[in-house]
Amino acid sequence: MVEVRKKEGESGASLLYRFSKKIKQSGVLREAKKRRFSKRPVTKRQRRLSALHREQKRKKFEQAKKLGIL
Repeated sequence: MVEVRKKEGESGASLLYRFSKKIKQSGVLREAKKRRFSKRPVTKRQRRLSALHREQKRKKFEQAKKLGIL
């Protein structure tokens, strides 16, 4: 955890600058951004259904291609 204490005679702006600099160096911000948009792992059932759906679409496409629709 990052901790920054105000030095004697230090302005708020310079304290904020030091704090943001420490946060960037520690990698906390990068880790938080990475976790923000992470997706849940796909379950076995979802993978199977997705594969079946892809296979059906592929067959329909090939059939349409043979018939000259595409």
